[in-house]
Order: sequence, then C-alpha cells, then structure tokens
Amino acid sequence: MGILNKLMTAIRGAATETGEAIVDSQALRILDQEIRDASEELNRSKTALANIMAKQKLVADKCAQLTAKINEYEQYAGQALDKGDETLAVSIADKIAELEAQLASEEEVKAGYTKSVESLRSAVKHAESNLKRLRQQVDTVKATDSVQKAQAAVAARYSGANSKMTTAADSLERIKQKQAERAAQMEAAHELSTECVENDLESKMKAAGIKANASSANDVLARLKAKK
Repeated sequence: MGILNKLMTAIRGAATETGEAIVDSQALRILDQEIRDASEELNRSKTALANIMAKQKLVADKCAQLTAKINEYEQYAGQALDKGDETLAVSIADKIAELEAQLASEEEVKAGYTKSVESLRSAVKHAESNLKRLRQQVDTVKATDSVQKAQAAVAARYSGANSKMTTAADSLERIKQKQAERAAQMEAAHELSTECVENDLESKMKAAGIKANASSANDVLARLKAKK
C-alpha cells in the first residue's frame, strides 16, 4: 500500500507539473481571455447600472408628479375651507393623505435606487480603472515577452555546438584554411619557377663565357701554391 500511495502521489505531482507547464506556456493567451471576460463582466455591470438609473428616473418622475398633485389638492382644500365647506375639505384631506402615502412609498423606492446607482457607479469606475491599468501592464508584459523571445533566438543562434552560427563559423575557418593553403602553393610554385629561370640563365651565361664555372679542386690547389 505504501508503494502504491507513493506512485499515486508521483502521478498527481507529474500531472500538476504538466498542468503548470501548460499554464505557463499559454500564460499570455489565458491572460488575454481573462481580460476579455472581465471586460464583458464590466459591460454587463454597465447595462445593469443603466437599467437601474432608468428605473430611478421613472420613480423620481412619479415622485415629482405626486408632489405636484399634493400641492394641487392642498390648494383645493384651502379653497373649500375658505368657503366653509368642512365636509369637502375633509374629503380633499383624505385624498391628500392617500397621495402622501404613495409619495412616501415611491420616495423609499427612489432612495433604494439612488443608493444602488451610487454603489454601482463607484464599482464600475473602480473596475474600469483596474481594467485599464491591467491592460497597460499586459501590453508591457507582451512587449517584454517579445523582446525576451528575440534575445533568446539570437542567443540560440550564437550558442551551442550544433547552432547555425557555430556551423557557419566552422565553414568560414575551413574556407580561410583552404585559401591559405592555395596561397602557399602558389608562392611555392612561383619560387620554383624563379629558381628554374635563374638556373637556366646561369647555364647560358657560363656557356657564353660570361660567367666562370665553379672552381675545381685543381684550380683551388694551384691558387694556393701561387700564393707561396
């Protein structure tokens, strides 16, 4: 059981490492998708905010209408009292009380919408700021990633025994060696040619009596005797 548990742990560890490697290799793609998801979520929040603001406006308009109605019926009640019609004044007062109850209810709804609008506006503004900053950072990360990939590509070309740059350098050295060998061969051939010409000229001069042949042993002995 101990060995089996260790094997299972090793398998889980390998799976985790593989998963992390995949995530690392696709990090920028994943980040782009996460930003798109966040942007879509932000757009949905803006839509929700617009809907609540629309409802807030409708309630505010209704509150304004109720307030105007109350003011209107208060004038009617005053006129009834001026005319001494207490019964009519009471009926108008009942209507005013009904309108005021409706207004209080609508004002409560409006206050809820106002609070929601303020909260959502703050959240949307904060989310927009964070998303903008995140996109800027992603642009920087992408630029850095591109530069590092370019640097890695250049480094790969200049390093390694089997790299293209190393192979090219070896080819260049072989070409230089061949050229040096050919230059040495041509120089040797030139020297041999010059020696042949000089030897031929020496022979011709000696044959013409212009230049004496090398002294023989008898000539050297005769010269030595003559000096005595």
